[in-house]
Amino acid sequence: MSALEKIAAIAGEAVLWRRDLHRRPELLYALDETSAFVAQKLNAFGLDEVVTGVGGSGVVGVLRGRPGNRAVGLRADMDALPIEEITGAAWASEKPGAMHACGHDGHTATLLAAARRLAADRDFAGTVVFVFQPAEEGGAGAKAMIEDGLFDRFPVDEIYGIHNLPGLPVGRFAVRHGAIMASTDRFYIDILGRGGHAARPQETIDPILVGSQVVTALQSIVARNTDPLASGVVSVTTFHAGNTDNVIPQTARLSGTVRALDGRVRGELEASVSRIATTVATAFGAEARVLYERGYPVTVNHAAAAERVGDVVESLLGQSAIDRTAAPLMAAEDFSYYLERVPGAYFFMGNGPSAGLHHPAYDFADDAIAPGAAVWTALAKASLSAASQA
Repeated sequence: MSALEKIAAIAGEAVLWRRDLHRRPELLYALDETSAFVAQKLNAFGLDEVVTGVGGSGVVGVLRGRPGNRAVGLRADMDALPIEEITGAAWASEKPGAMHACGHDGHTATLLAAARRLAADRDFAGTVVFVFQPAEEGGAGAKAMIEDGLFDRFPVDEIYGIHNLPGLPVGRFAVRHGAIMASTDRFYIDILGRGGHAARPQETIDPILVGSQVVTALQSIVARNTDPLASGVVSVTTFHAGNTDNVIPQTARLSGTVRALDGRVRGELEASVSRIATTVATAFGAEARVLYERGYPVTVNHAAAAERVGDVVESLLGQSAIDRTAAPLMAAEDFSYYLERVPGAYFFMGNGPSAGLHHPAYDFADDAIAPGAAVWTALAKASLSAASQA
């Protein structure tokens, strides 16, 4: 049987795992049921080690093949989102206000299928480390697992991550060298003015007017302060001020996000947000206090690892199944923390014409599990083989 045929034989069961996980979504680190489900499956597959509670609620499975001194890590995220599902599917979320709107249920089931297949034949030299991670959705679960000793306890020479991509046909994959997903930072700007009666604006310093000017001025950062050939996004997403129509308020608060595909540009954007906010506020006689919080770093693929992904997909599914020069996304991913420590690559697999990620009508495409698990299986073997020959 071919690799695809072997995976196809268990894909139907993996679909049931996926739907079971979809019915019972859990958020961030509170993954009691999900983590227990994953650990139970890994133990049933006969992995050599299954460790729970890594980074809070992460699960790590270790599978050893023939003697070899190299190891590869494969990661799937497990957490859901605080969104009310509207799919109407028979396997829809049974938990109000929570759903798998990003496909992490599919990622988990796909990696479980690969773990089962690799455990059944152990036709490789070295060690495969399966990393099932909590809290990708804003909780920096990757960082928590690293800080809990992930790479010290389970050292790997390379690590790979995968995410489904709506709009990309099922059975197709996409990767690129270098930055594939952006950094994401948050800012909070408090405008301190002088409140008063709306009929006597001359006695006030209107923080709404000042804040509006700050919003406009922040748009000049990407338009006029950033290299046109670089990528950056500055978005003001909240503006809160006042609570009645005849009072000019004392304060206003703005917040938003900043994204970049380059560390240097990221630093420039951070400096510009603070400079512009404080300068504009001062010009109007107000004060701006800026809190800037750095979030996930840029996700930067290592060239050799990205090339290996492309080679594996091409050899398994054909040249048309892989886009090696995929456009980067300005969304962020905490897989970036792994890639700061260990060589590897992050890539996309097609989810077909589904609703978009984080949409209440989104659902993972079950028929993506078989090609995804086949690629995982072949990639683990290729990585170990390439490393052992180096």
